Amino acid sequence: MARRLGGEMTAPTSDTALQVEQLQIERLRQMPSWRKVALVGEMYRAVRTLALSGLRQRYPGDSPEQRRRRLADLMLGQELAARVYGPFTEPD
Repeated sequence: MARRLGGEMTAPTSDTALQVEQLQIERLRQMPSWRKVALVGEMYRAVRTLALSGLRQRYPGDSPEQRRRRLADLMLGQELAARVYGPFTEPD
């Protein structure tokens, strides 16, 4: 069941109490734009770090260049990554 917060419908979040979620939304609304942009940058770096960690576990024999190319596939999609970086070649 969707929740109504400040007149807006939101997706249900089962792990966050409604009052806590309302407080989070209010804090985000009050936050200056520069801080929101900084948070997005921090989240991007965290996602990139986690993705690289997963690639290291799945492909331990990859060179750093191969790992970066696999990351491009994940972040950009295979089609765009191939257009930008050329086709990916699997290591021997």
